[in-house]
Amino acid sequence: MWSHKIIRPLRISAGFAVALALTAAATAQGTDPVFPPGSRVGLVPPAGMAVSDTFPGFVDAEKKAAILVTALPADAYAQIEKTLDPEVLKKQGVSIEKRETIELKIGKGLLITGRQVAEKEHYRRWLLIAAAGNLTALISAEVPLAADGYPDDVVRAALATLSVRKAVPEKEQLSLLPFEVGELAGFHIDGVLRGRALMLSDMPNEGSDGAPAEPPPGGVAAHLLVAALPGGPAEPDDRANFARLAFNDIPGIKDVHITVLEPLRIGGQPGYQTLAEAKDLRTGTEVMVVQWLRFGIGGFMQMVGVGPASTWPGVLSRLRMVRDSIGVK
Repeated sequence: MWSHKIIRPLRISAGFAVALALTAAATAQGTDPVFPPGSRVGLVPPAGMAVSDTFPGFVDAEKKAAILVTALPADAYAQIEKTLDPEVLKKQGVSIEKRETIELKIGKGLLITGRQVAEKEHYRRWLLIAAAGNLTALISAEVPLAADGYPDDVVRAALATLSVRKAVPEKEQLSLLPFEVGELAGFHIDGVLRGRALMLSDMPNEGSDGAPAEPPPGGVAAHLLVAALPGGPAEPDDRANFARLAFNDIPGIKDVHITVLEPLRIGGQPGYQTLAEAKDLRTGTEVMVVQWLRFGIGGFMQMVGVGPASTWPGVLSRLRMVRDSIGVK
């Protein structure tokens, strides 16, 4: 990656001018930014690029050109800015041609342009890092040198339209999962791993003022992980041991005492239920833990719920509501 470098005021001013010109050009197009499914970060893609089906970003498969958008924690900006070391990138086949600070509508940004050789292909590369409130936007664009249609000014104009939305709609987040969830039972969506898993929590991602939400009394919020996974026990008789081994891998708990380990049909499919008393690893708060495994053909679903022991009956009821609403797409 690349190392921080002090930029002279004259160069900063030039960078601001370029950014303003590019932003004005993008505004003149009158095109709204496009957000890849599940992403808070978006932009107006260059003509010829469409939303990718396989990664958060945009792609022109025919010309092997792509723009990848990533949302990182707010403090990642300073860390990345300091580690963008030209010598390190040079060892990775990347040569820097230009590094400039620019102003975007969402805040300050650092734009780096260069070239890279990967798998014997020569690429033109652009890297834009921008601080935007409670996140850092990282945009990486690459175009083969031999490809036409994406000159530097076109790509830069697209990067200048970088936008960040406050939140991703729940319906859009749930659409990224390989299963359907009909009932959230008062839980907030805490995270989605595209094509694989959903994390629900009693604690929202942020408070009403945009700051991180305060943890509940005791420091433990009830939460539920739902994941669709490949594999599973080959024989029904192996399910109990499989459930125990899966439960042993649950992170964040200690002093575990399993109280229930039994077969259970879930959604009309064979499953296994594990209940246990435990303590939260970080705070030492007494918690209850439930694991439900639902077995299918070629894979299984794992659901792990955790909640304070003091409010467990109500939490368990809500966890069951979510569990029973999950279906196959």
